[in-house]
Amino acid sequence: MSELAERSGVSAGTIRYYLREGMLGGGEDVVRTSRNMAYYSSSGVIRSALQEDPDRVRALIELEDRILERAAISADDGSRVSRKLVQERYGVPRNVLDRLADLGVLTPNQRGYDHDDVKIVEAIASFRAGGYDETLGFTVYDTLRYREALEPLVEEEVRALLDRLAGEVDVERALQIVAAGAEPLRELIGAMHSKLLLAELRRQRGRGGD
Repeated sequence: MSELAERSGVSAGTIRYYLREGMLGGGEDVVRTSRNMAYYSSSGVIRSALQEDPDRVRALIELEDRILERAAISADDGSRVSRKLVQERYGVPRNVLDRLADLGVLTPNQRGYDHDDVKIVEAIASFRAGGYDETLGFTVYDTLRYREALEPLVEEEVRALLDRLAGEVDVERALQIVAAGAEPLRELIGAMHSKLLLAELRRQRGRGGD
């Protein structure tokens, strides 16, 4: 990223925007060597770059950077919970916590777990207390199904959110809207999941009676 920014004279934030919008050359133009590393050929092009509204692009990048900046500040505000305390509080075995971190479901650092990590551990502890454990075949790998299902939804959500807010309201107001929507969104997803779960159970029962 740094090399591409230096050679092109385009900021890293602008490059991230182009990547998200699919405006950098793809296919043979891009060789991905890991999740966080890719090489771009000199023939790679930015499609439709000249048609982009530069003011809107700048607004998108500023909003994205401010959201990430606030997230970084929040993650480092001293509210992390130590691994030892999480294990003692929720009774989840250390090997389970380590495996969840290996899978990228949890992202602890040297100072412990952030707020969302703790919520995930709390949910897993409740699942295990209710009988969702290894004896019935429930493992940490079940969390991957939810992550894989949520990833495309989150990608679309971020795209829609940035497109609708950037340039339409000032950055501080946009940040307030994003923050205000976090908890209602969790409630919405939870309620819709419950309805879909019951609907699928009814459908399965109906199909079994055919």
